[in-house]
Amino acid sequence: MHPLHSITRRQLFRTCGVGLGKAALASLLVGGGSRLTAGQGSVGQGTGGSLHHAGGRHHAPRAKRVIYLFMAGAPSQLDLFDYKPKLAELAGQPLPPSVIDGQRYAFIQPDAAVLEPQFPFARHGQSGAQLSDRLPHLAKVVDRLAIVRSVHTDQFNHAPAQLFLNTGSGIPGRPAMGSWLSYGIGNEADDLPTFVVLKSGGSLSGGAAMWNSGFLPSQHQGVPFRSSGDAILNVSPPPSIDARMQRDSLDLIAELNQQRMSVTGDPEIDARIRAYEMAYRMQSRAPELMDFSQETAGTLEMYGAAPGDPAHGFANNCLLARRLAERGVRFIQVYHAGWDHHSNVAGGVKAQCKKTDQASAALIKDLASRGLLDDTLVVWGGEFGRTPMVESSAALGRSEGRDHHPQAFTMWFAGGGIRGGQTLGATDELGFHCVETPVHVHDVQATILHQLGIDHQRLTFTYAGRPFRLTDVHGKVVQALLA
Repeated sequence: MHPLHSITRRQLFRTCGVGLGKAALASLLVGGGSRLTAGQGSVGQGTGGSLHHAGGRHHAPRAKRVIYLFMAGAPSQLDLFDYKPKLAELAGQPLPPSVIDGQRYAFIQPDAAVLEPQFPFARHGQSGAQLSDRLPHLAKVVDRLAIVRSVHTDQFNHAPAQLFLNTGSGIPGRPAMGSWLSYGIGNEADDLPTFVVLKSGGSLSGGAAMWNSGFLPSQHQGVPFRSSGDAILNVSPPPSIDARMQRDSLDLIAELNQQRMSVTGDPEIDARIRAYEMAYRMQSRAPELMDFSQETAGTLEMYGAAPGDPAHGFANNCLLARRLAERGVRFIQVYHAGWDHHSNVAGGVKAQCKKTDQASAALIKDLASRGLLDDTLVVWGGEFGRTPMVESSAALGRSEGRDHHPQAFTMWFAGGGIRGGQTLGATDELGFHCVETPVHVHDVQATILHQLGIDHQRLTFTYAGRPFRLTDVHGKVVQALLA
């Protein structure tokens, strides 16, 4: 028998002259694995010894926290924020070939007929911002908003576009924006997660990858909360476990994990220890957080909230977002699905605005009345826009809809050092291309980080041998947005 047949694989690795274990260790030391960066310009020293956060800000922040109202499915900017009377003139006709210029679409042909604006528009507030009549509540706070009509993206399908806005990449596996903030500056609260996810309206094309920590330590991933019942499933101990028994169990598990970490040096063990302790602290915090009986009837009415009623999910989540902001949560991602209107865009927009307009405006008013808006950055928007052309398909049962349009869409920002009462950027007379102050998705990300005191070019994490950042090698702060 050959001598190698008589030894185990473990013995082989231990006695191999070349040293496979040593080779693997060497590859990690030169960056083959993930590690906190200590490179020039990083936020913290990044030794890997402390995984709470990277250690600080680059400049004085204007905001302490972010509430991001993500309208998944892509609202039609042409029927809400970007009024184009030229579309009414050209209704039923194809756009000139020079405008289309070889663009690709998900479901329509480039020569599809123009669809006119579906709702009347009017100017509101001292700023004179134009809004559709589907946004009567937002119209009352419009002077607090900075409306950006010239956002554009690189993606034209839902899943990659949603991932792109949330993680900076259209491919799953990158850390979410909230994860980057958790890693960069940590949390204000010690009994709630740094990054909380709230959902309503249905399924999300981008899925859980939109709040995953990617290659960052797992303690930085988003934690989904429910808007009724137990905020987090399985966080409450079973009836047979009393507080003393649970504390003793956690202490024993922590001790065993510490012993294991001293042997392996695996930073994910430290993340697991922290997760257990956070869950323990949240057991007392979560019931109080979810107790909307503390809110006045006037507040519930202002939001249109109805605790426990999924039909009011977005309103409940907006109110919960305010409560999370009060308690020091750094990044609150409120996802609302249902904006993908390939057919009957008028009916779809009308229905979604009925669910979201009141609560979005109420959040702005409520934060302002409590002195929280100045240091809370509120962001609203979807993953791309909708086409000026109509989508119609007898085979798919679609008519009077709009297809995906990455070339131009609208977002709005409020609070957190943003200069309200302005409309920034413009599209051409057909709403097709950005023609003034184009704002790329990476610019949006860079600006959000900037308002929290972070230089997006310097918040990095080394993985697979090179430093990564949220904005990759792109992005610039949109200075015109800042107060």
